[in-house]
Amino acid sequence: MDPNSPLFAKLRIRRTSAEDRAREAPRCQHPGCNAAGEFKAPMGRNREGSFLLFCMPHVQEYNKTYDYFKGMTDDAVQAFQRDALTGHRPTWKIGATPQTGQRNTESGIDPLGLDREAAARRAAAKASDSRRKYGALALKALDILHLDDTATPQTIRAKYKAWVKQLHPDANHGDRSREEKLAQIIKAYNQLKSSGHV
Repeated sequence: MDPNSPLFAKLRIRRTSAEDRAREAPRCQHPGCNAAGEFKAPMGRNREGSFLLFCMPHVQEYNKTYDYFKGMTDDAVQAFQRDALTGHRPTWKIGATPQTGQRNTESGIDPLGLDREAAARRAAAKASDSRRKYGALALKALDILHLDDTATPQTIRAKYKAWVKQLHPDANHGDRSREEKLAQIIKAYNQLKSSGHV
């Protein structure tokens, strides 16, 4: 617009003063206060996005006593903090469906068959793990414990405990005639333990 235009001379801009702005601003929501409410204070849990308006002294007073977790149990606070890591959105394992939490290969989520291959490898490893590979010393130690090469760590420990209870002198009224056999059992167990089979 041309500043020399007669229309420009008639154009008036109303300037607002600080007093006008103070009169137009919302009032402080603290009871009995008539100052301008220029500062936002959160209303609290389950009212996110809603604010109270206070003047500076009252917002400072409000902030000193504000506690978002007031009324929540310690377990609820910990659950809230755990959920805050994911923005309070539901999560499930990678590749799992939201409804079941498990992979769904029939619905086409696994078009390359990678899950089927991985499942076959896991099954083969589990089958071979059930028949563990023992060396000559470990097989001899198992023989002393009266076990074979299909023994699991749990069965080895159980058999060892049973032998110790049976052969220990305290269990036989101080009879030391079985101490040699007990020493063999302990040596065999320690051999299996040191080779990582227990």
